[in-house]
Amino acid sequence: MNEPIAGIIAYPVTPFTPGGDKVDTAKLAQLVEQLIDTGAHAIAPLGSTGESAYLTEEEFDTVVDATVAAVDSRVPVVVGASDLTTANTIRRAKYAQQAGADAAMILPISYWKLTEREIVQHYTAVAAAIDIPIMVYNNPATSGIDISPEVLVQMFNDIDNVQMVKESTGDLSRMRRIKALSGGALPFYNGSNPLVLDALREGASGWCTAAPNLRPQRCLDLYDAVRADDIDRAQSIYDNLAPLLRFIVAGGLPATIKAGLDLLGSDVGEPRAPLLPLDAAGRDELTAILAAVPQ
Repeated sequence: MNEPIAGIIAYPVTPFTPGGDKVDTAKLAQLVEQLIDTGAHAIAPLGSTGESAYLTEEEFDTVVDATVAAVDSRVPVVVGASDLTTANTIRRAKYAQQAGADAAMILPISYWKLTEREIVQHYTAVAAAIDIPIMVYNNPATSGIDISPEVLVQMFNDIDNVQMVKESTGDLSRMRRIKALSGGALPFYNGSNPLVLDALREGASGWCTAAPNLRPQRCLDLYDAVRADDIDRAQSIYDNLAPLLRFIVAGGLPATIKAGLDLLGSDVGEPRAPLLPLDAAGRDELTAILAAVPQ
């Protein structure tokens, strides 16, 4: 990866065939193509939106291959390669690198809460196994593990290919602390959709989001307005987008984004159990929210 990733890092869902037994690679390619055509600056499969925790290893590899092929080197690909064990995280990260991914996003997942020493060792081991950059993904709401800004910056300083942080706590002070401790050297990315305006204004290098699946132009408009320092316009766009951003997070990204795509005419299958599709009331609410947000 020659240039640092910046901008809208779009997270596609993982489409399933009817019955949910297989990954629908043709539909995945269509989703990726649409995200690129509508201006996404990078594609990040197999994050929380992509249901990576519910895929077999064969399915994981299939999604990696299909995404990299569909992107065809037009924008960077950041593969979510997290798993419960360090060994399988390494397997996934190595597969992503071999397939042509530009970076690996790693979330520390563990049944037992990890100590700082264990967190650092986990990333050290993964980094030693691959050559591509690592985006450290801090999302205690899903992983149960919170990586402090001090540890994030320590790993950035000590581990060569730890080069980026996706901060999803929704706490702006964490981003400020990362920036201060690293002297602005560690790129951080906003992973909390409702926080996006404040995070971009604080200097986030990009916005990691599933929202472009439903309203790509609005997301790009918001990012461009902040970059142009047109804060009034950015605030107006954010105010319009905010109900959608809050809804997709509160309802669970796989369920809400898949329901939204279905409402927009793209059937990508249901989330995989134990996740459930959005219920009728949720679909009605999402329909109303989308109607209020320009395409």
